[in-house]
Amino acid sequence: MKITVFGTGYVGLVTGACLADAGHDVLCIDVDQKKVDRLKNGDVPIFEPGINVLVKNNYDAGRLKFSTDASLGVAHGILQFIAVGTPPDEDGSADLQYVLAVARTIGANMDTYRVIINKSTVPVGTADRVKSAVEEELHRRGKADLEFDVCSNPEFLKEGAAIEDFTRGARIVIGTDSARVRELMHECYAPYNRNRDKLITMDVRSAELTKYAANAMLATKISFMNEIANLAELLGADIENVRHGIGSDPRIGYHFIYPGCGYGGSCFPKDVQALQRTAQSVGRPTPLLEAVEAVNNLQKEVLFDKLARHFGGPNALAGKKFAVWGLAFKPNTDDMREAPSRVLIDSLLAAGAVVQAYDPEAMEETARIYKGVSGLAFCDSKESAAKDVDALLICTEWKSFRAPDFEALASLVKGKVIFDGRNLYDPAALKDLGWHYSAIGRGENDSLRAPG
Repeated sequence: MKITVFGTGYVGLVTGACLADAGHDVLCIDVDQKKVDRLKNGDVPIFEPGINVLVKNNYDAGRLKFSTDASLGVAHGILQFIAVGTPPDEDGSADLQYVLAVARTIGANMDTYRVIINKSTVPVGTADRVKSAVEEELHRRGKADLEFDVCSNPEFLKEGAAIEDFTRGARIVIGTDSARVRELMHECYAPYNRNRDKLITMDVRSAELTKYAANAMLATKISFMNEIANLAELLGADIENVRHGIGSDPRIGYHFIYPGCGYGGSCFPKDVQALQRTAQSVGRPTPLLEAVEAVNNLQKEVLFDKLARHFGGPNALAGKKFAVWGLAFKPNTDDMREAPSRVLIDSLLAAGAVVQAYDPEAMEETARIYKGVSGLAFCDSKESAAKDVDALLICTEWKSFRAPDFEALASLVKGKVIFDGRNLYDPAALKDLGWHYSAIGRGENDSLRAPG
């Protein structure tokens, strides 16, 4: 099956590479010539486990191609996936300029039937806007009678496990009222649909809302657990025991109930905001979503607040040196968008502290973000980051951080102080080793307990 994917960012590249690996003939289109050249040379601009091999193998096999020629892309595939960015606008709503630009490009170049598929995360009603944009171009060209369909096929990819999610995901949501589209989409996803029928078909608007609802639900679980963790700390309870206690209930489950220093990334923050803006556009208040966002924003300040209390207030941090382990918003990615580490680093630098940072994959992106900023040093190992610091702070739960040599670490970290935003270690074990260890909701910090 011939398929075109517009956009070679995170979603577009994973989509194109996985569909090519299933045997389809895929052409990926991007406006960035440098990026296209890099991809042709096997240089993948994103970090995602397995994507480099997948892209190279399928490019070498001729099933995956890259180009900047949009007209070639429109001519290539009967399925036209739109997988470009939808960054938050100034008011938090999704910015659809890139999606609609692709829609107009397709309308300006198509000469036969095409299915235009919204793969990007877009607000409810976007399919109608895409349809109108295509119709305007066709009308301008005198081809108003040319048939096409617009379909919603939201992505459900976790960064760090995107290939697994695409190839073995729990569901494939298709939003359409067309039997022809359903047949073509079944053909597209047939290689991933052999064990059971994972395709869930529904109307377009329901499919668009499903994506936002899914991300908002997961973000809600995270913020709920963080709020309970903060309460547990004040009450002297251990949130890890609480987590096991509630996670064993199958109605709740263990997924997304890990407390921490807040969620980030390209999806949860902007999708919660975009869903709020969508609700506002139809006059519906969303107090729960507002609370989810507010709790998360506050949670990103928890590590700095703990640190400041320990050393006697924010003013006491000036001139001190701190190590930050983990910069990406989650492990197995180099994505720094909305990362909790950024809030922590910004607060430390504003307080006059010196920061030594390390991340297995996100160093280049962090250096780009903080280019020219003084007081921030980038280290080539977790050990060098911890050298001669007053405290160690952990923002990302990379596997390489899970079992450090605490004896060796004690010779690096003055005062043996750790503030752990991901609950990687056992508080009792660290206490026995002579460390001051403060995690999220572990009930170990008397200074946070409520009076009485």
